[in-house]
Amino acid sequence: MYNNRRPSDRRNYRRRYDEKPQHQPKKVKKLDMRKSEEFNYMLSKIIDELPDSIRGSLAGGIYAAASRHGIVEAKNFVSKKHDEGIITEKVQKQIIFLLNDYSTYR
Repeated sequence: MYNNRRPSDRRNYRRRYDEKPQHQPKKVKKLDMRKSEEFNYMLSKIIDELPDSIRGSLAGGIYAAASRHGIVEAKNFVSKKHDEGIITEKVQKQIIFLLNDYSTYR
């Protein structure tokens, strides 16, 4: 009376013993790839005052760190370049603000 289902209607909801639960890796704040062209344009505007010899490597390093490793690593990279005397404090702050603005969890 309480169990109106027939045995053929029952679905097997049990998990197999050999199946392990799938855990997604923890999401990290990285560069939003949908806005990557805008990010590169804004970054080039910020570092426009730097010499050509270091401008490309700096932009490439920031973009690679932000897109692959995360925003925290990109900020550390920018801070290291400021400590080395390559960029000024004003440029450092602008780049860090830009990184925060164009980031997402993925």
